[in-house]
Amino acid sequence: MGVHRFLDLLSHRLTSRRGAWASLALGILAFVALLGAFGSADLASGGDTVPAQSESGQVAALADEFADADDQTLLVVASRADGGELTPADVDALSALVPEIESATDGTASGPLPSEDGEAAVITSTIAIGDDDGAAEHAVDALRAVIAEHPIAGVSVQVTGGAAFGVDVAAAFDGADFTLLLVTIGIVAVLLIATYRSPVLWLVPLAVVALADQLASKATAALGTAFDLQFDTGIVSVLVFGAGTNYALLLVSRYREELVRSEDHRDALARAWRASLAAITASNVTVVVSLATLLLAVAPSTRGLGIASALGLVIALVAVLLVLPPALAVCGRGLFWPLIPRPGRVPKRGGAWRAIGAGVVARPVLPVVAGLLLLVVSATGLLGMPLGLSQSERFRVPSESAVGLDVLGEHFTPGEAEPMIVITDAADEDAVADAVRAVPGVERVAPVAESTDGALARLLVVGDAEPGSPESLQLVREVRDAAHEASVGALVGGPAGAALDARDASVRDFVLIAPLVLLITFLVLVVLLRALVAPLLLLVVNALSAIAAIGAGAWLGRALFGWSALDLQVPLLAFLFLVALGVDYTIFLVHRARTEASAVGTRPGMVNAVAATGAVITSAGVVLAGVFAALGLLPLVTLGQIGLIVGVGVLVDTLVVRTLVVPALFSLVGRRMWWPGRITPRAAPRDGGDRDPEEGVSADVSALREPVG
Repeated sequence: MGVHRFLDLLSHRLTSRRGAWASLALGILAFVALLGAFGSADLASGGDTVPAQSESGQVAALADEFADADDQTLLVVASRADGGELTPADVDALSALVPEIESATDGTASGPLPSEDGEAAVITSTIAIGDDDGAAEHAVDALRAVIAEHPIAGVSVQVTGGAAFGVDVAAAFDGADFTLLLVTIGIVAVLLIATYRSPVLWLVPLAVVALADQLASKATAALGTAFDLQFDTGIVSVLVFGAGTNYALLLVSRYREELVRSEDHRDALARAWRASLAAITASNVTVVVSLATLLLAVAPSTRGLGIASALGLVIALVAVLLVLPPALAVCGRGLFWPLIPRPGRVPKRGGAWRAIGAGVVARPVLPVVAGLLLLVVSATGLLGMPLGLSQSERFRVPSESAVGLDVLGEHFTPGEAEPMIVITDAADEDAVADAVRAVPGVERVAPVAESTDGALARLLVVGDAEPGSPESLQLVREVRDAAHEASVGALVGGPAGAALDARDASVRDFVLIAPLVLLITFLVLVVLLRALVAPLLLLVVNALSAIAAIGAGAWLGRALFGWSALDLQVPLLAFLFLVALGVDYTIFLVHRARTEASAVGTRPGMVNAVAATGAVITSAGVVLAGVFAALGLLPLVTLGQIGLIVGVGVLVDTLVVRTLVVPALFSLVGRRMWWPGRITPRAAPRDGGDRDPEEGVSADVSALREPVG
């Protein structure tokens, strides 16, 4: 059986009177069964950006060799609310807290240690919690309860440290994913109502996509648990909703067109399914394969996100192609009420979009120059934008642990907040300590512990540089050089070392994966369009659009939200999403242009394609931008940055690149776009408008014909 015959049979099975009911029932049963199978899976989460094989990753792994492997440190930071020096009474009150803290946390506490300026003090509490997140939460809550029960007049007290940060992040996400889901559904619902101009039609695609999102949530959670993956579930949900809604918009838009030509809504739906199948599948394959390249990433959270997102988008594709069509078939033509499309009752298609396409094709130079200039100017927003956020900068709303860390950095040696941990052979401990102590910028080197077998020694190194700053990263490099020279087996990690390793991993991942994403996009376009010139030009424009969006997002973030830097994962994830998702609109437009060109020629075919897809591409872009903007509701700045950049990028891609630049490029290059393939129009324009400019005949777009069939 040939492919075309199989697709004909499948489209008939999905849309026929009996087949639609059977397919819909089978699809719903399959989804319900899978939801039941994955129902016990907990949502996976995590954001570890440090590779296990990095130097700081090895230091973390060696922690089990020491007797205090289960111990974590909490810091109680105190300062005067009026900014003045702590009084002797304040210090006495803090000292009185020490036994209360030990009693509440079952740990040891020391201090208070005053700062040199006398304006702050810190109590160090060591608690044994290991990897038990519940124990960490209990200890932090108990510590904060003690402080609340023993207030000190005029003194602000915060609990911070690694365990406190983890607890605050978890607390910040309490209910956040549910809020994100509700807001995403609300955004999609409003935009679908505005697009379809029907009070009922939007319910069907939204229900199908929402069902796919729930299944994707459970399936990715089970996958993450099985393979110990880390990923942000909010991004996966946004991708499923955004991409799934885009696929549904394209299918329903083509269905509406076919209803104008056919009395039988089932036949119209079958034709629409076959006509949109290639574009939808190509779009999905591009994004899924691009996400699969994240398997090559060394950052654990980036790698996990790629696998989970790819699975989620495959589920969205299956839902839209196999469940949505029978649902539409069962509901019938009346689903479009009150503007029900019928043969002969809908005015000539195109309207404003036809006028825009005709104008761009007739005078293509200005749109190309202006569009590319806008992209280049937007890309300059990246100039001078640092990479990497500090712990306190990662929260959209400051948490207690972030505030405490800021106070600690203001009144104590900056490196105290994020020290370096050096692990070396016990025999080389003194040599390594002396070598590191001699590095300019190192304030303190202190032996901490020996391993249980006595073979290893651990040192604490505090520098004078602000955590996360370029100076801090350079200091880590210099300390590593000195430690390695003193002992070949020495390893430098800790929070400061992890910051450097995470940065290096992000740069490495971007340099490796970004070109692969571009290559995958190019190959998909080559297969879809059976050409080389068009895919190459479209890829260049798409990549420039992605870089421009990151630059524009960085500029807007500085101006509107005061973001001082982009988080480490943002450039790679934003570039991947913008290229892979942005090419969807390229595929929707250019695939239609190729179909139209076979009837009327390249230039008039592009005008027809803009007229036919302008509304649906714009709607899809607005929907996708809206759901990504919803990421700003989540508490982490990283997600807000991704949401802003991708949202802005999708809008620019939709309104500028796909509406102006791409049609203008096709007008300038003409039928050479399809080289080495060739398209011979079945019916040429009355004025021969598809001839190249070199042949002396311009495209008179006012005389363009409607497409055949």
